[in-house]
Amino acid sequence: MSTHNPVSCTSEGAVKISYNTLISAPLSLTASIEKAFGSAPDSLGIIVVEDLPPAFVSYRERLLKLAYNFAHLDESERERYADVKSRYSFGWSHGKEIMNDTLKGSYYANPVIDSPSVAPEMKQASPEYYGENIWPSNDVKPIEGFEQAFKDLGRLVFKVGCELAEACQPFASAYMTDKSKSLSGLIGSSQTVKARLLHYFPPSPDVPLPTEDEPVDSWCGFHLDHSLLTGLCSAMYLRNESTSPPSVVPSPSAASGLYIKTRGGELTKVSIPPHCLAFQTGEALELATAGKLRATPHCVRVGAGQDADRISRETFALFMQPDTNEQISETETFGQFSQRIFAEHYQEENAQK
Repeated sequence: MSTHNPVSCTSEGAVKISYNTLISAPLSLTASIEKAFGSAPDSLGIIVVEDLPPAFVSYRERLLKLAYNFAHLDESERERYADVKSRYSFGWSHGKEIMNDTLKGSYYANPVIDSPSVAPEMKQASPEYYGENIWPSNDVKPIEGFEQAFKDLGRLVFKVGCELAEACQPFASAYMTDKSKSLSGLIGSSQTVKARLLHYFPPSPDVPLPTEDEPVDSWCGFHLDHSLLTGLCSAMYLRNESTSPPSVVPSPSAASGLYIKTRGGELTKVSIPPHCLAFQTGEALELATAGKLRATPHCVRVGAGQDADRISRETFALFMQPDTNEQISETETFGQFSQRIFAEHYQEENAQK
């Protein structure tokens, strides 16, 4: 029987584990995983992983700076990489979601595989997941190496996520409705992995920040991810220096950043250290456990502060989820569930109804 390590937390109450322990003694982390992902009122639904492989720091910095560079291309150039047929789920997307998306630009791709090998009918039914990656050429300035940087970071996050899912299995198996399925199996074999490189534009005269009573979701509205687990990088804040490359700066204010509602409904700000990854629960896991393991409600706040109109936020999220033909509830496959969620989130879909 494995000895359980004591549960360690960040100053804000997020459970924290070491990657070294994750790979050497995963079963010793069950108490930490239950504290992070369980149903106790103070559970945040997020876990922070520290002591990551050394390459993570440089991978994160390289890609997040490229996110800034891509977002500062001419709009016509950015829109060349938009893909309406996948409901903007591959390539560039800005202002397409109903959910407070005006200050948020995204670049989507599957960092694990470029071309899914699934049946044609699955591709036709779910172009959001089984489409082809869209990459800029390697010589496009100033985003040279964009594809490789995206894949390097995405694959590392996916590797850690798969190892975490394996460590979660003793805990998750007690809650899975279908006992024949494992969290690690659903994630590791899936071809629907999707990464989202995010650039949060600064407030501007066209999209101003309220001077009083700024809403907590001013950069990104409250929502649930529809994954099983989502990997999150710490955000990087960059200040536009006009005549030179942007400067890495602190967040605009102490109020800036990621906010989560605990299982008991309390709003909590959660900071991810730059050298760490975080993983949170998604709605597919909630459905696969009949509501026993709940998805994590979260949003992002700008936070009024000096130079806020010159500071952008760059980050990276990896959504780990099952293939679309996997049954995740008594009434829906993951594909059916996803179609329902996409229809709720995108204006073009709603306009067709």
